[in-house]
Amino acid sequence: MNYENYDPFFPDQPVVDLYLPIWAKLPGFKSKPAFIWADEDGPSLTYEELNSSAQCISSELLLSLRKNDTVLVLCSPGLEFVEMIFGCQRAGLLAVPISPPHPSFSNQNWHHLLRVVSQTRPKVAIAQRDYIKHVEKYVARSSNKKLSEALQKVRWISTEDLKGRKMKMQLENVNFGGGFSYNGCNADDVYLIQYTSGATAIPKPVLVTAGSAAHNVRAARKAYDFHPNTVVVSWLPQYHDCGLMFLLLTIVSGATCVLTSPNAFVNRPRIWLELISDFKATCTPVPSFALPLVLKRGHAGATETGTVNHRISMLSLKNLIIINEPIYNDCVEEFVEVFRPFGLNPSAISPSYGLAENGTFVSTSWRSNCDKFSTYKKLLPSARLDEDVDIEIVVVNEETNEIVEDGTEGEIWISSPSNAVGYLGHPSLTQEVFNARLKNKAGNCYVRTGDRGVVEGEQRFLYVTGRCSDVIKLPNGQEIHPHYLETSAYHSCPNFLRGGCVVAFEMSESEYRYVVVVAEVQSKGETESDMVLKQICEGIRKGVMKEEGVGIGLAVLVKIGSVPKTTSGKIQRWLAKYKFVKSQMNIIMQMKFDNNGNVQSTMQKVMQIGKREYKKGKKVLVGEEEEGIFFAPTNRTLKSSL
Repeated sequence: MNYENYDPFFPDQPVVDLYLPIWAKLPGFKSKPAFIWADEDGPSLTYEELNSSAQCISSELLLSLRKNDTVLVLCSPGLEFVEMIFGCQRAGLLAVPISPPHPSFSNQNWHHLLRVVSQTRPKVAIAQRDYIKHVEKYVARSSNKKLSEALQKVRWISTEDLKGRKMKMQLENVNFGGGFSYNGCNADDVYLIQYTSGATAIPKPVLVTAGSAAHNVRAARKAYDFHPNTVVVSWLPQYHDCGLMFLLLTIVSGATCVLTSPNAFVNRPRIWLELISDFKATCTPVPSFALPLVLKRGHAGATETGTVNHRISMLSLKNLIIINEPIYNDCVEEFVEVFRPFGLNPSAISPSYGLAENGTFVSTSWRSNCDKFSTYKKLLPSARLDEDVDIEIVVVNEETNEIVEDGTEGEIWISSPSNAVGYLGHPSLTQEVFNARLKNKAGNCYVRTGDRGVVEGEQRFLYVTGRCSDVIKLPNGQEIHPHYLETSAYHSCPNFLRGGCVVAFEMSESEYRYVVVVAEVQSKGETESDMVLKQICEGIRKGVMKEEGVGIGLAVLVKIGSVPKTTSGKIQRWLAKYKFVKSQMNIIMQMKFDNNGNVQSTMQKVMQIGKREYKKGKKVLVGEEEEGIFFAPTNRTLKSSL
């Protein structure tokens, strides 16, 4: 075992939960906040409280469950969710945390829940008592037999019962002295089913062992130089990937983590800056789309003269961890220049790479003495290849399974103790993705990430260029990643289009292939004249041609909320294409172009809302709403919130 911890007399533990009893017994840590929930009351969980809570919740759960049973965790974001996750690990149970859909299960928000219940078959679902009451009412009167029957098969336990009077009585008798014996998850036990984000396909259940998760956060702790004085601020979804990893990373490091919800950030992006300032955060992870969002909606009033109630200071930040590839250099540079007067050090920028199939964290390009990164096709590097001997990253030719030379793009493969076991219920896909081998080379199995990348420079930086499944093949035989087209399209009309809400994909008619660009317009754009809307469509075509030399065949303007995204803000291009083909988008206007860029046809003012229709032109498309995962919708547009 490696002992990279800061205290050589404190050996690393095989599972994350085993750190809790150690911290809880140390005089300097037992009363230290492990987690703080950022609201008006500012409730917190000390290391001693969290350890005691995990033990008591574990005891309560094991009264009716057996070790390795599956538990669905449907708690809202907050400290209670943290307690349930560690309580399940202490009990040796297999946790399946997901964001609880609204209990009315309207607007087709129940599909993922049904998928999870059907695939994981949990013995128990944990939720707040009020949520359970709403579920019971829904089941009693619902005509949705599939969902009702699935929910009826699950036994529901309220968080209030797990943390009620009996728990308070138990807390008085909990003893974590020398006689404490740990009966929770072993390193080889699958302790978590973590669903993929759904960026490239329907979310898949990833099986994560307690040992691989511990290795993953220890690797992240070393990479980011975490220690007990680290203070994290995070609004990321706590249910999977980076949001969940930082809960575990906090405990492994003996640090403090300040939490708030994704909705709190989207509704008021400035809260992120305020929490960094108030708690003197040293680290904060954010998706790349958050930076321009903060510049547009969260920066107003953050002046150097301090003329607002909350003065912003970013002097304490050591790691501004940027996730969600690809990471554009221009976007990061603009953010740094705006917030440099508020103390943001350029060396804090920490582009990083990760995925659910590897626990979460893979690598980062951050180094404490690095003020500026080299770039590749406008992108920042997300990782470096020559750092950890037990984490191997290679770039492979997708067709031959051979490692490509530096400077050549290929699929990213990873071999690491952090690798997950596989996908639940998908044996053939598990074999393909988690047991890949290099051609004519014996040795390690690799995880095929489905991401494209290229290694450049003496420092062997890895640039994540896009996703294999999203690559657009042009008529001339060349290939391009759609994010380049999406960025150019947005820059053609930034005052009318919504940033991060533009999607490009490939379509075919007979043997003719063409590129479609679908863009959400801001609220004001929906009421613009047909002439203005036509100019926006033509502007998109011209902008993409000028910046990337690619002719698009169809420009489509849609209402806010039409472009589907994951809970972490990634565009679901596969689902956007499906919805477009099935006439399930709220289209305002679409314009078709021939190979020479001339307008072939225009369809005006078509708004598809469920099965209703609205038109101002000659053609009408009627569609039905279908499943889509959107990132915390808000009634405020970026432009109107300036």
